[in-house]
Amino acid sequence: MRELALEVERLSKQYRIGASTQAYHTLREGITGGLRSLMRRRTLDSMPASQANRRDTIFWALKDVSFDLKRGEVLGIIGRNGAGKSTLLKLLSRITEPTEGRAVLHGRVGSLLEIGAGFHSELTGRENIYLSGVILGMSRSEIKTKFDAIVDFAGVAQFIDTPVKRYSSGMYVRLAFAVAAHLEPEILIVDEVLAVGDAAFQNRCLGKMGEVAREGRTVLFVSHNMGAVSNLCTSALWLEDGKVVTRDDVGTTINAYIKSVTVIGETDAKAWRHSGTGEARLIDARLLDSTGVPVMSFSMGETLFLELDVEFLRELPSVNITLGIKRLDMNVEVLHLESEDCGLVITDVMPGKRRFRVEIPNCMLYPAAYQISPCLWTHGTTFDYVRDAVGFSMVQTNVSKRTMPFSLHKQAIFYQPSTWDIVDL
Repeated sequence: MRELALEVERLSKQYRIGASTQAYHTLREGITGGLRSLMRRRTLDSMPASQANRRDTIFWALKDVSFDLKRGEVLGIIGRNGAGKSTLLKLLSRITEPTEGRAVLHGRVGSLLEIGAGFHSELTGRENIYLSGVILGMSRSEIKTKFDAIVDFAGVAQFIDTPVKRYSSGMYVRLAFAVAAHLEPEILIVDEVLAVGDAAFQNRCLGKMGEVAREGRTVLFVSHNMGAVSNLCTSALWLEDGKVVTRDDVGTTINAYIKSVTVIGETDAKAWRHSGTGEARLIDARLLDSTGVPVMSFSMGETLFLELDVEFLRELPSVNITLGIKRLDMNVEVLHLESEDCGLVITDVMPGKRRFRVEIPNCMLYPAAYQISPCLWTHGTTFDYVRDAVGFSMVQTNVSKRTMPFSLHKQAIFYQPSTWDIVDL
């Protein structure tokens, strides 16, 4: 059994909203802070009790988080904005102290949480590399051995003796990541900060993280890119409202998280705007996963099921059903599906309600939000058309080896797996 790299027990962080920290460094700041505190107290005293209490509200950014991490494991931490992911990483990086609980880290930690964290702006790139190495407990000779690789990776050789306060944000984060990854920490902690870099840099960073993991070091990785998490991580931790929802293998955790994300909202048949003769009418529509559970988010490559409940008000000789699937950010219909094209011929329809199910196997639509517009018709007549009846979103997972977001392909519609190779000329 591999030894543990990290032990987290009931870790919690509390903030008091409306309260400010008292960190005075000069006499002037101390006097000014005291006057502000006095004025604030008088203001609160003059308020009704209900309003005064609302000014200082207890907020738990993290509550009772517990998990272990073995050496060599790569843990992806996922969740919505404000779920507590960055707070957890700051606690593990010892940037802030927990309110309750404890975290035991076995080994030196390298972290990249935000641009500028860990660097002194007045020092040069060279000096910050050596400073970071010393903080990690490395000797000067060890740092010197890694120095050229760090500078080469960051691409800042021309500016290595320039104070980092004069670096662009891209240069800054490239050097910060290079230092964090190359100085061989036993535990590497990386937040979504890599999103500030360009595509080439992000690919290099993700490749380096994979290399670090293969060397047997431990990685904690926060990202909203489910493709990167799927391809890089061996397990995942899902946080919601500062609490652990689940900790499992990466595929199971991501699928559960995706199913919880409602991007467009619940289907409301009462709000539909119908057009047509009304002789057949769509009365309900729902999207399902392969287990029959209603969902509104799918991972790329997953099979989608759509159920349509239709009421026929009179006898009809034939009916055709079509679905127009529109990508919202492009405002373009990207798929057109028709029942007769797929072998379903609906004839001699009697009055009453019928349910139809549409299966879209191995759906490779690019990550985006979509709306489905069903139409019931026969040649020359539209019985019912409902624009944007039901919506869903696609989320990138591990359908490809790519770890960059597919959203870079703004004009693409769907992903097609293909085989690539290099052949001799």
